[in-house]
Formats: sequence, C-alpha cells, structure tokens
Amino acid sequence: MLEVIPEKGLSSTEASSRLQKFGENTISVKKEKSSIISFLLQFKQPLVLILVIAGSITAMLQEWVDTGVIFGVVIANAIIGFIQEHKANKAIQALARIVKSENVVVRNGEKTRLFSHEIVLGDVVQLRSGDKIPADMRLLHTKDLKIDESVLTGESVAVKKQTGIFSSSSMLAERKNMAFGGTLVTNGYGVGIVVLTGNETETGKISQTMRKAEELETPLTRRISYFSKNLLFVILGLSVLTFVFGILVTQRSPTELFMEIVALSVSVIPEGLPAAMTITLAIGVGYMAKRNSIIRKLPAVETLGSTTIICSDKTGTITENQMTVSGIYAGGKFYDVSGTGFQPIGQIKHNQTNVNLNEHKSLRQCLIAGLLCNDSDLIQKENRWDAKGDPTEVALITSAYKANLKQTLRESLNRIDAIPFESHLQFMATLHDDAGDKLIYVKGSVEKILAMSSYQLNDNAETEHLTETNITKLQEISDSLASKGLRVLAFAKKKIPRENHSVQVSDMNSELVFLGFQAMLDPPRPEVIEAIKECQNAGIRVKMITGDNLKTAVSIGMQIGLNRTSKNKTEIIAITGKELQECSERDLVEVANKTDVFARVLPEQKFSLVKALQSRGDIVAMTGDGVNDAPALKQADVGIAMGITGTEVAKEAADVILTDDNFASIKSAVEEGRRILDTLIKFITWTLPTNFGEGLVILASIFTGIILPILPVQILWINMTTALALGMMLIFEPKEMDIMKRPPRKPNTPILTLDMIIQISIVSASILLSVYGLFDWHLNDGYSIDESRTVAVNTIIMIEIFYLLNCRSLTKSIFKIGFFTNKFIFIGIAIMLLLQIFFTYSPTMNEVFHSHPIGIESWLKIICVSFLVLIIIEIKKFTLVKLKIFSKDHN
Repeated sequence: MLEVIPEKGLSSTEASSRLQKFGENTISVKKEKSSIISFLLQFKQPLVLILVIAGSITAMLQEWVDTGVIFGVVIANAIIGFIQEHKANKAIQALARIVKSENVVVRNGEKTRLFSHEIVLGDVVQLRSGDKIPADMRLLHTKDLKIDESVLTGESVAVKKQTGIFSSSSMLAERKNMAFGGTLVTNGYGVGIVVLTGNETETGKISQTMRKAEELETPLTRRISYFSKNLLFVILGLSVLTFVFGILVTQRSPTELFMEIVALSVSVIPEGLPAAMTITLAIGVGYMAKRNSIIRKLPAVETLGSTTIICSDKTGTITENQMTVSGIYAGGKFYDVSGTGFQPIGQIKHNQTNVNLNEHKSLRQCLIAGLLCNDSDLIQKENRWDAKGDPTEVALITSAYKANLKQTLRESLNRIDAIPFESHLQFMATLHDDAGDKLIYVKGSVEKILAMSSYQLNDNAETEHLTETNITKLQEISDSLASKGLRVLAFAKKKIPRENHSVQVSDMNSELVFLGFQAMLDPPRPEVIEAIKECQNAGIRVKMITGDNLKTAVSIGMQIGLNRTSKNKTEIIAITGKELQECSERDLVEVANKTDVFARVLPEQKFSLVKALQSRGDIVAMTGDGVNDAPALKQADVGIAMGITGTEVAKEAADVILTDDNFASIKSAVEEGRRILDTLIKFITWTLPTNFGEGLVILASIFTGIILPILPVQILWINMTTALALGMMLIFEPKEMDIMKRPPRKPNTPILTLDMIIQISIVSASILLSVYGLFDWHLNDGYSIDESRTVAVNTIIMIEIFYLLNCRSLTKSIFKIGFFTNKFIFIGIAIMLLLQIFFTYSPTMNEVFHSHPIGIESWLKIICVSFLVLIIIEIKKFTLVKLKIFSKDHN
C-alpha cells in the first residue's frame, strides 16, 4: 500500500507528489475568523449597541456633530479591541512556529535531514536518542529503542519498542511496534515507515477534538455581561419613562425629548470600559511575559486573579525534573550527597566530613558501577552541562562526577557488551574490559540485585558472604529510604572468564558482589516552597497531581508544604488514580475537594478532577504538558501548559504557557492577575460615578423642566477623554502590599459590592449637586448658556481628577499609600488639564462642543467644590474601616 523499499526510501518525485496529495505533516489549528468578521464582532456588546442606536437617532435629527462624535467613539472602541485581538492571534501563530524538529529520512537511497512538516506518507525515518517522532510510524527495525510516550499515554516510564505484530484493537500503550508523532526517543536506535501524518496521527486526533471544545467565560466577563444587560434594560426603561413624562407633563417637543434621551443614554453608558478592559489586559500580558508567562487568551489574565485552586503537575513544575542522588549506602556506611540537578556541583560526605575515595573504596566501587552501567551522557559545553538520555542514569553520572570520577573511566574500562533493562528482568548489565579482565557491572531493583548476589563488599572493600541476616538488614535500609519518597537502585559486579566477550542473562543468576544503594529524588525547586506558601496565604489551595507512586508523591507534598495541621497532628491527604476510578461521580466531588495529593493519576482523570472542582464553584487553574492533558487544560478556567516540555497540542489547548515550566511563575502570574483585577475594579469604581452622576443631571433636568446643563456631545468628550487620560493611568498602579494575603474574589460576587455602591452613590450625588449648583450660579450671575455649560463640564472633569486619587486604593487612604508612588497618575492629570484648556479656549473646540472661555473666578469655584469630593471619600474610607463593613472581596 505504501509502495516503498525501506533501503531506498521514496524518490523525490514521489515524495513531492504525496506532499501535494496529502498535504504537509502538520496539525491544523482552529481557523481564525476573517479580519472583517473580527472587526464587526466588536460591535456586539450591549453597551456599544446603545451607542449605535443613540448615534442613529442624532443622525435622523440631523445633529451631525453629535452623530460624528458618537460613532467616532464606537469605531475607536472597535479598533482598539480589534487590534488587541489581532496581536493575540499573531502571537499564537508565532508560537506555533517556534518548535521545528528535524529527522533523518531516506530519500533516493540516501540519508537526508528534513523538517517534520516535509515528511510524507511512506517516508523511511531513522530514529536515534533525542529525536522527536515526526509522525505515526510502523517500526521496521529496533535496537534497544525506548520511546517516552508520556505526552500521549501519561505513562512516565519509557516504552521498549519491538517489531512484532500486535492486534489492531490493542490499546495505544500496548502497540510496541509503533512510534507515535510527538513522542521522544530516549534510548537506542530504530527505523520506521510513516503510516499516518498530520491530523490523522493519534496526536492530531486529540488536537481536532480540542477544536470543538467550548470557551469558558471568565468571572469578570460574566459579571460585566450581567451588569451590561441590566444597564441596557434600565436605560430602555428610563428612556420610555422620560419620553412619556416629557410629552404628558412637561409638554416638550419630540425633537427636544429625543435629544434628551440620547443625552441620558450616552451619559449612563461607560464608553471607556470596553477599551479600558482590553488595554489593561493587554498591558498585563506584557508584564506577565517578563515573568515567564505567555498569555494566549486575554481574559486569562483576569481569571488568574480569581483563581481559587491550582492543580499542578509534580515533575518539572514543582520539581526540577532532574533526578538527584541524595544518599548512598556502601560498605555498611551512609553517605550524604549535596547539590541538586545535573550540575556536578556538591560533595559526598560521611558524618559531615568530605570523603576521599582512596579511603572509602566500597563507595568508589558503587559509584563506578553507576557510571559504567549506564547508557546516558553528561557533557560539559562551555559553562553548562547537557544531559542526554534517561534522567535517572544522568543522576548516577552526576554523583560519580561529584566524587571526581572522570569520564575517562568509561574509556579505560571499555564496554564490550550489555543487557538492556527490561521490565521482566528488573536489571541492566554491562560487560567491560579491565586490562584483560572481564567485569560485569549491574544495576536494578533492590529485590532483584539482592536475590542475584552471593557476596558483598565490606568497609575495606573486601568480599564477604552475603547472609540472610545481611539481606534482611539491607532490605530494611532500602524500605526506609523508599518511605521518604526516594527512588532506590542497587548495584553489583561480577568477574567472569577473560575469554568471554559477551554477557548473558544466565551470568546473572548468582555469584554477584553487592556494592550498595544509591537513593535519588527529583527535588522540589527551592523557590516553589515559598511560592506555595504565598498562594496558601492568598486563599488559593494548591493540589499536586502526578503519575509517580504514592510514597514519592506524599514525600514531595510534605516537603513543599501541602500538609495540613489538625488536632496537633500534621497530615497530608493523598489518593491514587486507582482509588479515584472507584469513586462515583458524586463522591468524586468530595474527594477532589479534600485531597491534597493525587498519585498514579492518568491524564484522562485530570479532566474529571477539574470538572468535579468546578461543580463546587471553584475557579480552577490546571497545569499539563502531554497530549492527553489537553482536555483537562481546555476544561479548566485557566489551562497552563509547559513551554519547555509541553506538546504543541497542550499549548494549543492552554490559556497560559510557562516559558520556564516553574510553579513559581504560576504564583507570579496569579499575583499579576490579581493586580490587574484590582485595576479593573478600581477603574469601574472610578468611572461609574461619572456616568451615573451625568445621568442624574440629565434626569433632573427632564423632570424639573430646567435646560440641560451638559449636552450629549460634551458628555462623550468627558467620558472618552477622562477614560483614556485619567482612568488608563490606574493600570500602572503598583500592587498593594496585601495582594497575596487576601482570599480570591468569589466568582458569584456581584460587580458592585456594598462599599462600591456606597462610594459610587456619594460621588454621583456630589456630581449632581456640584454641577447643578455651579451651573445655576453662573446662569443667575448673567453668564451665557455656553459659559455655564463649560463650567459644568470642567466641574465634572475636576471631580474626576480628585476622585482618581481616591481610587488608587479602595480601602487605604491616599495619604497612607503616598501621592507619588504612581507617577503616571500625574502625567495623566497634566494631559487632562491641557485637553480642558484646549476644550475651553480653542475657537474650533468652542464651535464643535459648544464650549466658551471662562475666567479665573469660575476655575477657583470649580477647584474648591471638586476638592471636597476627595475629602468626603477619604472620610468615608476611614469610617467604613472603623465600622469594618468593607467587602472581604475588595482590596
């Protein structure tokens, strides 16, 4: 069917033909909306639709200046939203191009290197350690070939491959004659023929499933949407009431009433809110990128700030993903090994004293066994060390290097033959030439090595019989180490006749000399412990999910602080994936909530855990790197993929990508998300009094029959200029000191809390009284209507300036946080004052906005009245703090 000779591969002509027929070997991403559709979708928000209706009414009334300004605001909002969405899409496309793998392919009878997207059906691909599999392949030849399929199956142990025939109905993990696209060769060599490419691969099938998943709304998006719809009904209701009242009671003309309704609609709508939200989130994306978090979807910035639970992988996120030998037992002595990771920096000590291998010969033999019975490498390149191969084996090389054993040992004790590790054997053995002598070094499970050993080395490196008592003691030592979450490997050696040039399994049956244990762990990242503590102080629960065994998972959980103290007892609640399978859907909700550590969990179980936690109303952030993690990442409120070890499918499903795979970066992202959420709430608290105050002014005018103190076009000027020049400056407000010491904002918390309503009401009433007071004062003093309206406009602007200082913190006094901790506030105020001078004194602006120059006396009245608002709100803060009625959801 594939019509290819493995030795010759495809011809260039045939490969080109198949590329044309089947397309590139890429997984298609979700088709993006066209630019026109994306732009038009910016107009679907309820508040924007009201502005469109208002603009249409002014157009029918031939008020062209008002029409132009209203539609200008609408289009400006749409352009800002479109640009930010376009930038986000470009970033995603760039991200998809970052990782390109190359493979050796046989074409025209010759080996050539091709990018993965150039590989076609029927290509013959050669695989070596470190290669990323480019497509699904049927293996034709293998030699000690091991492939890490954890990204696809969730199985953390590399799979030994072979070329036998397996049933087509076999489970994915059982198809040992197949190599799957996106998986990684960890050991050995192989040749395979491509049978599936692109979307047809196992990885591609999961990716296509992800495209059908629905996007979740963020907590703030839901609240804003609910608030907007309610505001829409309020505006429509007030408009109808106003029109009926105007016709029946005040007997105004329909034209005049329509203009007043337009003014009312325009005044109540926070036009700057959509733009402010988009710009705030976009700037937050930039800040987060500097802290190793790439935001793929803008709303994720805000959702991070509301997160109540973080479900994190262990390996590579909480831990280093670098196995480290921490202890050695050899010759009846325990040795401590310092240093973490694959950098051979550290010491081996016995009783707090650095060891000399010449004096600790049994230790030397144990370390040599780990160095030589090894298929991996640790290579120094300039100032760094590159690990190649299995992390466990690299850890053994690192411990040997710490004792000053050199790579040259591998050359002087040349390897002749080997028995690769097999799960049914439980050991690996290598045969070496030692100046003519033949030495076998063996490593494997404790049980297996002890069962095959007849002797052991004592403290002086002398061989002595291994008795049953010795074996029992050694087993107890091993169990003790394992109970601490350490992985324990045992080592042995054996001398065989010089004429032997190969090693057989039968050589291992007995007569081995036991050399010792090396105990290792994947240590927690040093910064993770503090990061988890900060999350817990912030009311965020951290749960660890891993494929490792229960003992290891619990040990790491205790080290990083996931344990809890109750009734003077410290404990950690843990469960295995097998136990999860036995839970009913109802029980799973309770189990997921109370459990701290999940061990031996399959990737598909992560999805169920996320749904169970969400069913309780929690906002869940989930980390993952494998293909099978994608459903859970998509389901989570915030899906977090690993940038280094993560698969493309996981990255596509995620909202956030960590460039350093570090849990501490999640904490930083949550912290930044909270700061941004604070900023949005501050902006809403700052902007709504202006809208409501303007609305009250318009309503008062309609119901009292007094002439409008402010016109619709002037309202739009106020709302848009202040939002951009003043409100946007809140984005640069530094985080508050207690930002990670308060609980997350509850998802069901209304957008307007009690203290916000009190504050908004006070400022709205202040605007109503101040505007009407100064407007009426100037009219009675003989000023023109345009002059009086200019005073009214500048009064609102000046109140907003002073109130902006109040809103830098909603609970703390401006006199406590300091006036100059955010210099951008004063830059914004300066810009706003210049705009108002232009608005007041420019002939062009006078004509467009019906403004008029005013004198110094008017300015003094405006400043005095406006400054009172700052004092009133500071008194209100002090009073509510004393009464302790601030919402707990506030900052």
